[in-house]
Amino acid sequence: MLIAIILFVIAGLAEIGGGYLVWLWLREAKPLWYGIIGGIILIAYGIIPTLQNFPSFGRVYAAYGGVFIILAVLWGWLIDKKAPDLYDWVGAAVCLVGVAIMLYAPRGG
Repeated sequence: MLIAIILFVIAGLAEIGGGYLVWLWLREAKPLWYGIIGGIILIAYGIIPTLQNFPSFGRVYAAYGGVFIILAVLWGWLIDKKAPDLYDWVGAAVCLVGVAIMLYAPRGG
């Protein structure tokens, strides 16, 4: 379980970080190399989830989506300096519960 969480966090940071660099390049007139590095990081993001030990692509990506939401709220708070409100935190907690249910619920067969 710890490996799964670590891989989700690494994937999330790669997706958000790569996207953020592309955002800075295109929306805030940063140099081209921001976009290039962002693109490379986004390619790495595409590879990282394949290292998960879950057999279902859809389930892994659905669960990762919940982790991504939590990381995006934290990124906005820590990097963009936009403090999350109560509803952001409640929504993130609901997503975390959903991730746990999808990945760790007992299944037959």
